[in-house]
Amino acid sequence: MPELQNFDFNREELNKYIDKLNIPKVLIIGDMGIDEMIYGDTERISREAPVLILRHANTNIILGQAANAAHNLATINGGKVSAIGLYGNDYYGPMLLEAFKKAGINTDFMVQDESRTTTVKSRISGASFHSVSQQIVRIDRVDAKPIKKEIEDKIIENIEKAVALHDAVILSDYNIGLLTDRIIEVAINCANKHNKIIVADVQKDMQRYKGVYALTPNQPDSEKAVGYFIRDEKTLNNAGADILDITKAKVLLLTRGGDGMAVFEHGKKEHTDVPVFNKTDVFDVTGAGDTVVASFTLALAAGAPPKYAAIIGNIAASIVIRSFGCATTTIDEIKQSLNKMNMQNYTIKV
Repeated sequence: MPELQNFDFNREELNKYIDKLNIPKVLIIGDMGIDEMIYGDTERISREAPVLILRHANTNIILGQAANAAHNLATINGGKVSAIGLYGNDYYGPMLLEAFKKAGINTDFMVQDESRTTTVKSRISGASFHSVSQQIVRIDRVDAKPIKKEIEDKIIENIEKAVALHDAVILSDYNIGLLTDRIIEVAINCANKHNKIIVADVQKDMQRYKGVYALTPNQPDSEKAVGYFIRDEKTLNNAGADILDITKAKVLLLTRGGDGMAVFEHGKKEHTDVPVFNKTDVFDVTGAGDTVVASFTLALAAGAPPKYAAIIGNIAASIVIRSFGCATTTIDEIKQSLNKMNMQNYTIKV
């Protein structure tokens, strides 16, 4: 393995790519859902059972799962986003569509499946007078059974209409059943036919995504894919090469938690290590991966080299982890964060 050297990048050039993040139009296909955040104040212990009684304070409806990635895209590129996913004929279906519309996301290609429930994760949090709000329980309404062929046909019809209208495509797989083998194949073929960037944010079965331009898995899922642990630079290099070989992707952005990111490019022996930015202000990492894939894809579609796109994704993630729950960021915040950073404190290596 060649000796590691600092990756020299130009801050002015990086700012130029950030300025272009609002240009690309992105189609996101995946498992859409809602995060229902229910807050209350603790009153007393119930006489019926040894449980807390909360006096309801407020409820927030937040876009979750693949819809959170769509929301991140929309806040960065000014709403040039279309979503393809499912919603049920139930209480939460209209809430999901309304949340999309409030975020400026196009729902023309969404499909209703009356046989399924809308995916909802309800988090109930409580606080006493002298404490901050803490999550007490989470209730998931998730239907992960295989989708019916007629629903699959509708989704494919919408993919074939929508891909040509956008500059990039994201496949966001939360293992809830939308991304069937056939849908994945059609999306990849359509994107490649129209010369669109296509990025897969995938947790398992990476071989199903053969032919995408880029993948953005985390380290534990990458280790499962290759069948061994990443313990050092050698095993990291091997894992990157193996995943690129399995998927035939051009780029792999491997997110490593506290160890930052590693960027691999097809045909290059060296990879780029990008450290974690803003490590001291971490509050909640929920949804940070969606922020990474959104900003990374926008940067690629705006013409940024993969290394620069990864740095932009890393800066964006460093912003949202300062907030509780699924958060989003903007171009102005990304630029402000970059320009406040003393890059001499970080070592970016290839």
